[in-house]
Amino acid sequence: MPIFVDGDACPVKDEVYRVARRYAIQVFVVSNTLLRVPPDALVECVVVRGGFDAVDDWIAEHIGAEDVAITADIPLAERCLRRGARVLGPKGQAFTEDAIGAALATRALLDMLRQCGVGSGGPAPFAKADRSRFLAKLDETIQAVRRSRRK
Repeated sequence: MPIFVDGDACPVKDEVYRVARRYAIQVFVVSNTLLRVPPDALVECVVVRGGFDAVDDWIAEHIGAEDVAITADIPLAERCLRRGARVLGPKGQAFTEDAIGAALATRALLDMLRQCGVGSGGPAPFAKADRSRFLAKLDETIQAVRRSRRK
């Protein structure tokens, strides 16, 4: 059960490393540029060269059922869900099959409003509570995958 991190601008990489060490889980930090990752056999930085969606394509091609993806990118979250993966946003929200359609529709609506010149104000700043929520949700997700594999 590796964890795939959409590495560019991910604010919870250190938290992922800490949880991955506790459970001895492989982490792939995927980005367009070389990122500093801890010197740990469990953590690998994967640099993907190419176009706009090259990182997303790499993650979607390599992720499998019951693997975990960390991303704020809703279209990537949908692609990972289609492959049977568990997906978390950096603020601790779980993307699910039931809710991904609404998330995609909201994203499209906000994009359309931005193109029309209507400001949305952007997302709320990342807060300490978000980090705490993420840690709890990642731990819960890993435990759920482990339980499902024992059955």
